[in-house]
Amino acid sequence: MKKGIHPEYMETKVTCGSCGNTFTVRSNRPELEVEICNQCHPYYTGKQSTVKKDGRIDKFNKKYGLNQAK
Repeated sequence: MKKGIHPEYMETKVTCGSCGNTFTVRSNRPELEVEICNQCHPYYTGKQSTVKKDGRIDKFNKKYGLNQAK
């Protein structure tokens, strides 16, 4: 590798803009700010439920009168 052309790789303090959580990663910037982190994201905290796809086929069949005994 050529010397003097690569950025310095250092410890980086990451701050969440929503909840204020801070953690450390390695990057070529001294500080980063993110909009949302794993501590306040609805999917990771359990506040968001997954979309249920059960019954879509049954709903379609019922709507169009399919699978009914003739």
